[in-house]
Amino acid sequence: MKQRILGFDLARALAIFGMVIVNFKVVMHAHVNESMAWLKVVNILDGRASALFVILAGVGLSLLTQQSRLSGDLQLLAIEKKELFKRAGLLFILGLLYIEIWPADILHYYGVYILVGALCLLLASRYLFALIVLLLIVSTLLFFMLNYSVAWDWQTLAYADLWTIKGFTRNLIFNGFHPVLPWLGFLLLGMVIGRQNLGHVAVRERVFLLGVLAAVSAELAVLFLPYARLMGLPPIYEIFFNTEPMPPLPVYFIGAAGSATVIIALCVALGEKYGQKRWLMPFVYTGQLALTFYLAHVILGMGLLESLGMLDKQSLAFSLTCALIFCVFAVVFASYWRKFFLQGPLEGILRRVSR
Repeated sequence: MKQRILGFDLARALAIFGMVIVNFKVVMHAHVNESMAWLKVVNILDGRASALFVILAGVGLSLLTQQSRLSGDLQLLAIEKKELFKRAGLLFILGLLYIEIWPADILHYYGVYILVGALCLLLASRYLFALIVLLLIVSTLLFFMLNYSVAWDWQTLAYADLWTIKGFTRNLIFNGFHPVLPWLGFLLLGMVIGRQNLGHVAVRERVFLLGVLAAVSAELAVLFLPYARLMGLPPIYEIFFNTEPMPPLPVYFIGAAGSATVIIALCVALGEKYGQKRWLMPFVYTGQLALTFYLAHVILGMGLLESLGMLDKQSLAFSLTCALIFCVFAVVFASYWRKFFLQGPLEGILRRVSR
C-alpha cells in the first residue's frame, strides 16, 4: 500500500481555510474602509485558495494512477479511469444541485476538470504544459473577441441566463467563476507536480524555486503597469496586468500557480520533517475532509448566520472571525471523526458510489 504524503493533505487544509475566509468575506459584502490592510491580505487569497484546491486535485490524479501509468498496466488504468469518470459525473451533478445554494460553486467545474484530466493521464508532462499554454492563449483570445461581462450583474454576482443551454455553456467554458478556459490548466499543472518525487529534497527545492519565480514574475508585471502607461499602453491591454481571478488572464494564472506550487512544496517539506506529530495531524485530517467542509461552510456555517440575521453587510473583522471559528470547528471535527473513520462523510460516499 502506498504511503500517503501528508503534505498534500496539509496543503488541502490550507486551501479550504483560504476558501472559507474569502467566501465569508464575499457573502457578507465585507468591503469596508476600515482595516484596509487586512482587506488587502484577504484579497490576496481570492482565486488563489481555489487554484490551490484544483492543483491538488491534479496531484491526486497522478498519485492515484501512478502504479498503472508507470507499470504500463493498461487494464488497471482503464479501471481507474472508469472510477474517475464516475467521480467526475457525481461531482458535476452535486455541483449543479449546490449552485442553488451557492452560486459560486466550483464542484461542477471540478467534475469537468477531472473528466479531461482522466483523458490526459498518459500524456507526457511536456504535452500537459503545452495544453496549459494553449488554454491560456485561447482564453485570452476569447476575452478580446467576446463580451466577458455578458449575463453578469457585477453588483449582485447574479448570472442572468445560467439555466439556458447557451448561458450554462458560456459560464462553464468562458466567463463563470472558475471556467474551464483556463482553470483546467491548474489541474493539468497539478498532474505534472504529482509526477515529481517531492519526497526528494532536490526535487522539492526545484519545484519551490520555480513557484517563487512564477509568483514573483506575476507581481513584477503588476508593478510594471505604471511604466507601461507612461509608454502609451492602450487602456484595454491594462487588463493583462490584473492578478484578480475574474477575468482569469495569464498574469493571474501564473501568479496563482506559482503561489500554490510554493505552498505545496512547503507543506510537503513540513510533512516530511514532522510526520505524525500530534500537533500536525489535526490539520492533515482536515485536508482529508476537504469536500465535506467545502459544502458545510455554506450549508452549516453561512446557513446558521443567515438564520440569525447576521449574514449580510458585516464588517471585515466580523467575517474573518466567523471564518476562523468555522476553521477551528473543522479542525476539531476532523480530528474527532478520523478517530473512528478513515474517510470523511461525503468523501466516503463519493468513493463508494464511484466504484
